[in-house]
Parts: sequence; structure tokens; C-alpha cells
Amino acid sequence: MLKLFSWRRTISTILPKITHMPSISRFLSRRHSSSDEEEIYDPPFSPASKTLLKPPKPRRPIQQEKKKNKEKNLCNPEKAQKKNFPVKSDLPFDFRYSYSETNHPDVKPIGFREPPRFSPFGPGRLDRKWTGTSAPAEESSDLEKLDQQRKRVLGEPLTEEEIAELVEKYRHSDCSRQINLGKGGVTHNMLEDIHNHWKRAEAVRIKCLGVPTLDMDNVCFHLEDKSGGRIIYRQINVLLLYRGRNYDPKNRPVIPLMLWKPYAPIYPKLVKHVADGLSFEETKEMRNKGLNSDPLMKLTRNGVYVNVVERVRAAFRTEEVVRLDCAHVGTSDCKRIGVKLRDLVPCVPILFKDEQIILWRGKNEQMQNSTAVELAT
Repeated sequence: MLKLFSWRRTISTILPKITHMPSISRFLSRRHSSSDEEEIYDPPFSPASKTLLKPPKPRRPIQQEKKKNKEKNLCNPEKAQKKNFPVKSDLPFDFRYSYSETNHPDVKPIGFREPPRFSPFGPGRLDRKWTGTSAPAEESSDLEKLDQQRKRVLGEPLTEEEIAELVEKYRHSDCSRQINLGKGGVTHNMLEDIHNHWKRAEAVRIKCLGVPTLDMDNVCFHLEDKSGGRIIYRQINVLLLYRGRNYDPKNRPVIPLMLWKPYAPIYPKLVKHVADGLSFEETKEMRNKGLNSDPLMKLTRNGVYVNVVERVRAAFRTEEVVRLDCAHVGTSDCKRIGVKLRDLVPCVPILFKDEQIILWRGKNEQMQNSTAVELAT
């Protein structure tokens, strides 16, 4: 016991003349109560508790707070109306997720994977009604007036020297003004990206990969039609889109953004159980013949499919069935390729199995149509 309380003597010898700290002597002379005998005694001058040692929480940056408030306002249509919503756009075309990768307008969906009332533009943010596939323009616009306005923005055609200067400036792979065009094709939000690049650059470089490269003419048409620019350079899958001589970023069109990618609707089956113009046995024979034949070519994911249509047309001159190897493409892209070849060649897809596409050239009438299309192109 003397050893345990020896520290009291040392303190009393060190602090004999201190009279202005009575609380310390009173605390040192305090003894345990009977109820605290089982607890471990905490000597004086113990370290502070962990709660006191915790640093204060850092304040959230102002930008994050503003971003969080914006996300809250998007889900509240009443607050959205206070911020100049709904947005009204004078663009004459229907708003879609993708403009170049849409199905034929005659083919109507048979079902939806999400209710059409959920607009990807957000609740109360657009004055157009979402139908499940598009947001159609309600008012009929004056096409002649829009055409004159577009010509006024483009101005006089560029000379060969000006085109060569722009091409040399923006065609290289290390160009900072580049937009990648993937399997979605010409999407709605891509138009906003194009105009954002046009604020500080005369042209933007667009690199196309994947399924849309099967029909580059369609991609070029929608880029010029929806953005109002002009393509001044085209090399395989690389495009340069020029904004025009009289382009003014302050008078650019209003393009409301899509907040999420809408689910694709459900369409009728692409491959029929029995192909049109064939019997069941003939269809089965054609499928086995295609599976046992050598593949015409192998397709890769995010590849460039510019020459696929020409090679399929050339193969149908001598062959009745053609097989395409899509082992590294994926099931969804494989069916997209089959749909595009059906309309571009034209031909009849009769089988999708193990990421292999079996195409039949069709009857003589379909073959004559394909040759006419080839001569026209």
C-alpha cells in the first residue's frame, strides 16, 4: 500500500506552498467509495476522451452543395417550374435518344419495358410529351425559314485552302476537340456536346466505331441535319463537322438534355420461324448450309464495318447463303448488324446462333433490288 500511494508524497513535496489550487488537494485526498471498488481507478491527469480528440468534420464545398440541390430540384416539378421550366425548343425534329440507329418508322413497338409516362428529360422539364420512343414536335415549323437561317449561319462555302487548313488542324488523333460516336449512333445529348465544342473551335472531330459505321451516309446526314453544321472531311470512320462562318454561340438552339438513357421498346422478332418464300424444310436446309459454310468475314467489337455491306453484296452474286462470324461482337450488336444488313443489302436474316449471322439473299426479285441499289450507290 505504501508503494501504491507513494506518488502522493512526491506531489505534496513538490507543491507544498500552492494555495490557489484547493481543488487538486481535495481531489488527491479523495478515496474510493465502496461501490467503485470493482472498477479500475482512473488516476488524475488521464488523457482526454476520444470524442474530444476527433477533428471537426470538414465543411462540404459549395459546388457539391449546389450540385446536390440541383439533383433535389430535378425530382421536384414544383421547384423546377420556378427555374424557367418547362423548356421550349424551336427545333423542328422529334427528340429521340438516337437519330441514326432508330428502326423503320413503319415498324411499331409491340410493348414497352418502362411506362411511357416516364420521360427521360425529367418531370416537368420539357413542353413536349414523351411517347415511349420520342418526344414529337407539337407545332409545325416553317421549313423554308429554317433552311434560310441555316444557310445564313453557314455562310459562303469554304475555299480549298481554308478546308485544308482546318483539316490539318483537327484531323489528327491527338486533337482535343473530338467526340467518339459509339453503338448509340447520333444521340440527342451529342448535339449539346457538338455546340459546346463549337464555342471555342470552328470544327469538331468525330470518330465513329461499332455498328453505325455500316451506314456512314446515314450518320453524316443526321449530323448535318440535327446540328446545322457541314461535314468538310470524311476519311473511313473519321469526320470533321464545321460550324459555319456566321455561327454565334449566344444564339445557338436550345437543346434540353436527357437525364438517363430510356429503355428500348420491344419490337417483333427479326427472324421468322419459316422465312418468307420458303417452306419449313427449305428454311432448315438453308440454315444448315450456312452453319457448315466458311465465314465470309470476322467482325470485332468496336470495329469499323465500312466495307461489310459491299462484301456481302459481292458474295451474294455467287452464293445463296452467307455466314458472318460475330464471336467477339456480342448478342445485342449482332442483332443490330443483322437489322442494318437486312435494309442495306437487302437480304433476309434466317438465323442468329452462337453469335453467328446467317443471311439468305432471297428470291430473284430481292436479288434484283439489291443489284439496283448497288448500281445507284
